[in-house]
Amino acid sequence: MLTGRRFTLPLQALEPMDLAGDGSATLLLLNPTGGVLGGDRLETEVSLGPGSRVCLSTPSATRVYRSPEQPAVQRVSITLGAGATLEWLPDHLIPSPGARLRQMTEVTMASGAALLYLDGWAAGRTARGEAWNFDLLDSSLLVRDATGPLVRERAILTGGPRPDGLGGTEGFGYVATFVALRAGEPTPGEGWGELAAAVQHDLDTVAPDCRAGVTTLGRAGVPPLSDRSRPLGVRGSDLGAVPSPAPRARATQSPEALGTSSCTRLRLTAQAVSRRRPRSRPRLP
Repeated sequence: MLTGRRFTLPLQALEPMDLAGDGSATLLLLNPTGGVLGGDRLETEVSLGPGSRVCLSTPSATRVYRSPEQPAVQRVSITLGAGATLEWLPDHLIPSPGARLRQMTEVTMASGAALLYLDGWAAGRTARGEAWNFDLLDSSLLVRDATGPLVRERAILTGGPRPDGLGGTEGFGYVATFVALRAGEPTPGEGWGELAAAVQHDLDTVAPDCRAGVTTLGRAGVPPLSDRSRPLGVRGSDLGAVPSPAPRARATQSPEALGTSSCTRLRLTAQAVSRRRPRSRPRLP
């Protein structure tokens, strides 16, 4: 049940959908202005209460346009309460020639919280010969629980000619990182090794032309799965964390004009209204 929602452009949270048919909710986050512009500052805050289960995605890829001066900035802050589950599954980024983007994602997880996180980007519109023509792509991810960091990674990439080997995505046009985590586990725990092996098997079987590697963290789950492929490969929903419950969404925008130097803050909060779990999909270990 959606209890409240308010937003202004250019960020928007669409109506929740019951895709699983069991009362669970999936929300799409939308930027209807056509893409991210130089000087944009987009801030998204997501807070899930204990036991809540939510899926957030986008209806299409995100275009990042030329930034002649200031880079575009995207900040995402996610807080997951005890036992909460979040699927963060946006479509990939497509940087245009001359694009400059800095994006930072920080996730804080309480004990028992689970996260399925996907981050994908294209080298550009490769079919039009625009691969690696962007100026800057600076992307970072930090996930922590009460004990400390679980995952920390950052990529700072500049445009220009790239070799077809290592450092140049081996000639592929798309790159994705997928992370599956459950906080509060001092060791990888039973089932994580099997999950990693199953994901690797699926990648090798379904997408044999991609280059991918899967492993386990020292604790809490399966860490960055780097997938370099022609189509973007893994969807977190294939691993089974299905959203359920009742998000409350609020978005506010500063009075700056839309476009260059626009600033939008999107806030989403969710509270569990039902403890029902999906029957048709497996859960994380």
